[in-house]
Amino acid sequence: MYSRSGLTLGILELDEGLSPDSPTFAPREGSLLHPATFNRPVITEMVEGALADVIIRGDASLEGACVAAAERLAARGAGVITADCGFFIRHQQAISAAVNVPVVTSSLLLIPALLRQLAPQQKLAVLTANSRHCGEDLLGIQNPADRNRVVVGGIEGGVYIRNALARPFVRTDVDQIEREVGDRIAKLRAGYPDIAMILFECTGFPIVADALRLKTGLPIYDITDLCKLTLATALAPA
Repeated sequence: MYSRSGLTLGILELDEGLSPDSPTFAPREGSLLHPATFNRPVITEMVEGALADVIIRGDASLEGACVAAAERLAARGAGVITADCGFFIRHQQAISAAVNVPVVTSSLLLIPALLRQLAPQQKLAVLTANSRHCGEDLLGIQNPADRNRVVVGGIEGGVYIRNALARPFVRTDVDQIEREVGDRIAKLRAGYPDIAMILFECTGFPIVADALRLKTGLPIYDITDLCKLTLATALAPA
């Protein structure tokens, strides 16, 4: 017998460089780590050395640590593996080759499918933690015409990213995150009025997705949507 409800989601976690006396924070509603987001078991494994700034700018030497953490998740029973930073997509191929379960490291994997949902004259806006490091290699778009339909905007330089990169980690108010992401969307839409859909790369953004769907009136996709889709199509032993 097989079941969908029993499938475990495994999450590759950033290395926050925490000390034993560092503060801990409960997962926020709507986040990748909140127990109600998927209504199923969630397990995590830290990728050693994967500090947020290192993952964002890219470091090929982390691939072995990513694979090792994914293998630990699979050994613990993860039926689907994801990551708590969209920039882990750089290691998607190596991770998926190492484990025999579906791997969805980033919402950026959705780009080809989302473009096909839109009319040819419409654009997809990708909202990222740092647009300076969200380059062509991460977007994975081969067709120049499709690339012209993707607009990338980031919130680098804002309070949220400054706090996320701080040591020790500083938690940003939800209202501040919503304001920064919402302001960036508004600026992108002012420059590109044909934006018809939004994709959140950053795994910190899903907690404000519903509020910004209401404000913008646009469809917004994020990593939790990709995980739900993948979990819904896989089965676990009952």
